[in-house]
Amino acid sequence: MKNLSWCTKCINNSLRPRIEFDRYGVCNACQWSEEKKKLNWNKRKYQLKKIIREIKKNNNLYDCLVPVSGGKDGTYVSNVVRDKLKLNLLTATSRPALESELGNLNLRNFIKNGFEHIHISTNGEVMQKINKLGLVHKGSPYYGWLMSIITVVVKLALTFKIKLIFYGEDGEVEYGGSSENKNKPFFDLKYAVKNYFEGDYRKILKLTKCSKKDLFWFDLSENDLKKNQILMTHWGYFEPWDSYKNYLSAKKKSGFKEDSKSNSGTFTNFAQSDQSLFALHTFIMYLKFGFGRATQDANIEIRRGAMNRDQAKNLANLYDNSFPHEYLNQYLDYYQMSKKEFFKVLDSWTNKNLFSSKKYVWIPKFKIN
Repeated sequence: MKNLSWCTKCINNSLRPRIEFDRYGVCNACQWSEEKKKLNWNKRKYQLKKIIREIKKNNNLYDCLVPVSGGKDGTYVSNVVRDKLKLNLLTATSRPALESELGNLNLRNFIKNGFEHIHISTNGEVMQKINKLGLVHKGSPYYGWLMSIITVVVKLALTFKIKLIFYGEDGEVEYGGSSENKNKPFFDLKYAVKNYFEGDYRKILKLTKCSKKDLFWFDLSENDLKKNQILMTHWGYFEPWDSYKNYLSAKKKSGFKEDSKSNSGTFTNFAQSDQSLFALHTFIMYLKFGFGRATQDANIEIRRGAMNRDQAKNLANLYDNSFPHEYLNQYLDYYQMSKKEFFKVLDSWTNKNLFSSKKYVWIPKFKIN
């Protein structure tokens, strides 16, 4: 198919937003994976020490804030920040719309491990409106929650006068996307809006017709961060990011539990298990760009040397096109849509160059090569 190609090392494809390839057909995620092996991490650790020294001068109740869901990555970062850096941290969660029992169990286990934690439940009706508008207008089924993991966390930082926020990895850098921040310790709201919110999120907020008060937890300005000197960073900037290592660490230190079966749309069972809307997010991603959850997981396995490219191709072909039927009734109830309305929205986001469809069953026209 014209203009569709795949990385020669992993199975990232050329339709992934903001991805870049070198002259050998290697994607920037695989390039970064190799760069990390030669990077001067001691220099970055020294940067971190300087940042911490400055933060400590504020003499606040909390040195930093770490967003968590109960998942492996936030759990790992929290443990390292508390136990190795000896920082006084506050952890926080923005409650997802369709949370899972497993996610709640892991979050409870995390909190029991001696962490101070705030759980923010934003107005459910407002979250539902934003999520539904995100689904219809952006093909992003949990758009409100996606925004909230930035906006809610920053609002809490403002409230407690916290100057430093540690997120996990920068997905753009680690998995294929924009490489502009790979050598920068901090990111700003403009970067988040462009790469995570898929453009101006205020258009969606306006469409809700909600009051300023109702949108409090979802709206934010760059001035809020600059005026209060809040720094947002990714822990993956300061050490080589390894999600499997994070999983093993979270399991050992915080009693992290994986699913008893593989997650919807993939072959793994230990990532993104806190909410059912993630499965819909990755399936729509597949319809838009021709890669799904299994592709993403397989790419991670390739880069850590646990899988070869042929194995990854087989798994992606087997799992990517798996619609999460087990959650369909939840989705229809949550979005207040009929089955026909719901699948019509999904079909509107389908790349017709990649898929043919019949009665809302999507058949790929491409084959990973």
